[in-house]
Amino acid sequence: MLRAALVPTGLRRFLLRDCHEPRQSSLGRVRSGAEIVTRLPESLRAVARNAIWSYGEATARFRVLPDFLIAGTQRGGTSALFSYLRRHPGITGPAWKEVSYFDRHYARGPAWYRGNFPTARGARGRLVGEASPNTLSHPLAAERTAALLPDARLITLLRDPVDRAFSHYQHERALGREPLSFEQALAVEDERLRGELERMRADRAYFSDAWWNHAYFARGLYADQLERWLAAFPREGLLILASDELFADPGGTYARVLEFLGAEPYELDSYPAVFSREYGPMSPETRTELAQRYAEPNRRLYRLLGRELGWTVP
Repeated sequence: MLRAALVPTGLRRFLLRDCHEPRQSSLGRVRSGAEIVTRLPESLRAVARNAIWSYGEATARFRVLPDFLIAGTQRGGTSALFSYLRRHPGITGPAWKEVSYFDRHYARGPAWYRGNFPTARGARGRLVGEASPNTLSHPLAAERTAALLPDARLITLLRDPVDRAFSHYQHERALGREPLSFEQALAVEDERLRGELERMRADRAYFSDAWWNHAYFARGLYADQLERWLAAFPREGLLILASDELFADPGGTYARVLEFLGAEPYELDSYPAVFSREYGPMSPETRTELAQRYAEPNRRLYRLLGRELGWTVP
């Protein structure tokens, strides 16, 4: 645990009470644990996060598992949807988005995962959920999720894979993890990912930087991914939405999600964009090439869903 002298008052209260429940500040604004941690000096952030994780794991027996999971897709609007759901009075969740247990932190074990959620007292009968957008595409996440959360409701947002790939690339560039141009990154993706899926399947503790950061094209092969989830969960327990539906009609999409979860209807004052980023356009030639590469995978997806999502299929 962090020495008391090094921990700001807000974080000390956060650790001693229920570090997973947002608190009301003196100004009336809800402040979560994530906000407290991000205000710490960089040298203390990892220490604080590990302290919070340790505290949660130590008290795991008093904590609840989630009722629902937003499983993806990355760069598809999961942050926005989760932020809207957290503003519902009957819904709560972890202190920060992206617990990423079933894809990134699985080796930490189920007590660590449970430790990310509120206590039964803290949840106070509300629905509990989390959002980890990389979970959808992980080759083992569906069976892992089904083993621990067999009755969970699952939500996924599918963005046009061409736009998703470019947004993912821009995200990695902004984080300083991608030195190549978009076209170069697409050209070497197969080489970067060669053998990574096999290593993930063979070693549950193995973390693949290449799969996490650079699977721009592969993350858009939604039919392959959804087939794994539909093999592990009943179809009626999975709500599949197009990201464009959320972007164009956030209030209506939010209402559909609440109905799916069995939550009381609730309207928000606003539905702001979350983590939006401005960047230049993709070249027309690259867009055409990607659309052609995704054409057959998209047709497979449409057949699987029994409906089209409005994406261009050459």
